[in-house]
Amino acid sequence: MDDSRLRQRGVTELDEFHQSKNETNVYQEERSQSGSPSGVIDVTHAVRARQLDRFIGFLPILSFAATLLGSWESLSATFVAGLYNGGPVALVWGCLMSVIGALALSSSIAEMASIIPVAGAQYHWTARYAPGASNFFGLMQGWLTVFGWLALVAVPPYFSATLIEGLVILNYPDWVPKQWHGTLLMWASMVAPVVLNMYGRWIIPPLEILGMVLHLLLLPVFVIIMVCLAPRSSPSFVFTTFVGDQSGYTNNGVMFSLGLLTAAYAMVGFDGPLHMSEEVRNSKVNVPKAMVLGTLINGIMAFGWVITLLFTMGDIEAALSTPTGYPIIEIFYQATGSLAATNTMMAFLMIAGYVSLFGCFASVSRLVWAFARDNGLPFASFFVYVSPTLKIPTRALGLVVVVVVLLSFIELGSLAAFNALTSLSTLALYVSYVLPVLFFMIHKLRGREVLWGPFRMAKVFPAPFGEIFAIFVNMFAIAWGVYIVIFLPWPSTVPVTLQTLNWSGPVFGFVMLLALLDWFISGRKRFVAPHKVLQEDVE
Repeated sequence: MDDSRLRQRGVTELDEFHQSKNETNVYQEERSQSGSPSGVIDVTHAVRARQLDRFIGFLPILSFAATLLGSWESLSATFVAGLYNGGPVALVWGCLMSVIGALALSSSIAEMASIIPVAGAQYHWTARYAPGASNFFGLMQGWLTVFGWLALVAVPPYFSATLIEGLVILNYPDWVPKQWHGTLLMWASMVAPVVLNMYGRWIIPPLEILGMVLHLLLLPVFVIIMVCLAPRSSPSFVFTTFVGDQSGYTNNGVMFSLGLLTAAYAMVGFDGPLHMSEEVRNSKVNVPKAMVLGTLINGIMAFGWVITLLFTMGDIEAALSTPTGYPIIEIFYQATGSLAATNTMMAFLMIAGYVSLFGCFASVSRLVWAFARDNGLPFASFFVYVSPTLKIPTRALGLVVVVVVLLSFIELGSLAAFNALTSLSTLALYVSYVLPVLFFMIHKLRGREVLWGPFRMAKVFPAPFGEIFAIFVNMFAIAWGVYIVIFLPWPSTVPVTLQTLNWSGPVFGFVMLLALLDWFISGRKRFVAPHKVLQEDVE
């Protein structure tokens, strides 16, 4: 081995030694949060923190962020909803607004991730920066984030199953799918992600990198195919056409707001990398950077894809009335005129989106494990277990799988009920973004001490303009999040029936009721706000 390789190996081993030494040192209690002197030792938390290895570098976590969001792939499946409310105007300009809003939220959250990069993320920061009742707000936020992500992880298997059914219908028009077909396909789509998450965690990072390559390269290929083969819409149709006669609403502002939710759906879940923080090397730098870059990359791609689809969608009525259930399948078929080409394009689209499921299971299992570590979950001592051989929270992962399987049974009884549970993910996660940003902004405005990490928005401009800029971004992020939360529970059409009612609001209320019951029954005694942070995260 030559001298340069020996020196590099020595530097790497020295860095890993110092990192391990810092991480296993202590958890430090901050004076401003607890009133206790700095340096209080919590051996239990220190030992628990070392049950996970830091083996993920910057490129894998960036790939994780990019594929988990999967903006243009999810827009392909859901963009039709925006055509009923506002049409092209709501889709194009709503997408641009959603990208800016998501960047504001992710940048605001990134500051906290740079200070305290922990798997609990939102509930940890909400508890830390809440102006009062930190235990209560922390537990409520924890349940909100956990429920939101458990619902979200059911979405990729559902889309995989129903897209396969749509392709079968395209190729065999006489075939009539049964609801249990979709349930079985959901189960089948989960096998590989669950097995690899359980037994092949080292395979996940290179797999995510491959997924990001597909995510980035397939879009320009699809754009070229559509531009060359599909019929062309006029610029006035794409940028100025407003559809106001399809949903039953008469207020243009309401229709526009409901239409832009299509893009808001595509930009939710950017917090996924946060929950992998305790397995990322140099997490105070890599996690915030990956989250913001992943949001920016996906935002640009989503905006470009929406414009491409509107310019090349062809016969709108045929797309909306397609028996496949997915207009994107009909749009590809109109453009290519070939079943083989349509099947191939959809297969690549589904593969690019399918990779996100590997990251979903990894991220949610770490979130559930972290919540158990802080006694947020009942039976926390059981779910906090980390396999000493596999180095993953196996029981937390098992809980996630069981919940998704149970959710798939709901789809057997009522598609509307299943959609309500999956819609809960967007509503719950947007609320989970707003609360910590709000409390952190209040914390800063009150002049409380902040132990800043490497990522800080105030560095964009010299003082005092940098601080003003950061507060402005925080305020815009909060306003955007509240705006989205207000319209997410609205029904997409009127008059409202049991079939068209948007059940996400009632389901969200039910989840919060369960969280409150947990607080009064045992949560207020069981859960203690996680004020402790790793020594390496405050130095």
